[in-house]
Amino acid sequence: MASNTHTEDRRELLTTALAATTDGCWIVDPTPETITAVVDVASNTTTLPQLRLLAAEDTLKATFGDFLVASRTADLLDDDSLAVRTLEAPTTNSLILTEKAVTAVVAAGEQVAGLRTDDTEFVETTRDSITDQWAAADPFQLRTPAISQIRATLAEEIGAASREDFDQLLASVETARGDGDGLDEVTISLLIAAKNEVLLYDISKWGEDVGIASKATFSRTKSRLEESGVITTEKVPIDVGRPRLRLQLGDDRLREAPADNLAAAAADILS
Repeated sequence: MASNTHTEDRRELLTTALAATTDGCWIVDPTPETITAVVDVASNTTTLPQLRLLAAEDTLKATFGDFLVASRTADLLDDDSLAVRTLEAPTTNSLILTEKAVTAVVAAGEQVAGLRTDDTEFVETTRDSITDQWAAADPFQLRTPAISQIRATLAEEIGAASREDFDQLLASVETARGDGDGLDEVTISLLIAAKNEVLLYDISKWGEDVGIASKATFSRTKSRLEESGVITTEKVPIDVGRPRLRLQLGDDRLREAPADNLAAAAADILS
């Protein structure tokens, strides 16, 4: 038996378990918290081999309901640092599987332990089993665009100032779900657009083109935010057709807030 590992969080456990591994490795039947840690570690490390995430579909959907996690995962998928497939049946334990060891992940509150073995026969048997499950599993279809694409196109199509505000706002929030636990990506986009007095047409077209949400979703969210006093609109005449709407922040608390406090101020108003 190899030595077990006791850490303060899953990121530290993953970093320890994956240290010096050179072959592709699997994360099997993880919790949402472990998936988030995998994305954090993979996003901040360039020396890891490809990580293969094999998880229950419901767990993946719940985890990737957070735009912050999903958009970074999309980047990892694009550059082949991570592959994600759906697990048909739950396993006895959540596992981290490298070419040399099997680590069972055991959580106790905020702390986590890795019960690890490097017994050659056991590792080979487990790898063979997981390899078969991986081969039979379907790839998970992530619909969220990559955060790098979102940032690049936001700067190109809306403006560098909007991208800078967007980055500062995202850095200030822990989650972006829109289900009562943080603002969703459409609300965040509209807040940034209003801070920079961008046209609704421009931000919604950008959002639809990049794959965040449809123009209709942007319009519905705009109406909800307008009803709550978070944003206001100003009609801007155009040469042909109906006037377009310029978005503006609708509350002094928002107008006076820097970008990194904008989400908290908006959440207070919406609560």
